[in-house]
Amino acid sequence: MAKKSIIARDAKRIKMIEKYAEKRAEMKAAGDYEGLAGLPRNSSPSRHNNRCSESGRSRSYMRQFGLSRIAFREHASRGEIPGVTKSSW
Repeated sequence: MAKKSIIARDAKRIKMIEKYAEKRAEMKAAGDYEGLAGLPRNSSPSRHNNRCSESGRSRSYMRQFGLSRIAFREHASRGEIPGVTKSSW
């Protein structure tokens, strides 16, 4: 489980990205790179990390399922993810 503070920090980044998205797009279109530099750093979409919806883990995130590999394996083993079965041969 990721620290609650890190999960909260990432949620704060998401809000800030949404808040400044329109302003950022206008400045990019106008070519105002000095103005872009004046915006808060966390308003840049590239600073957002994908996180597991259960554990908050940022590494080994599977975009298709919104889970980390560990949470994905647990759900798949229990048969809770449709169309996913454990391979055996």
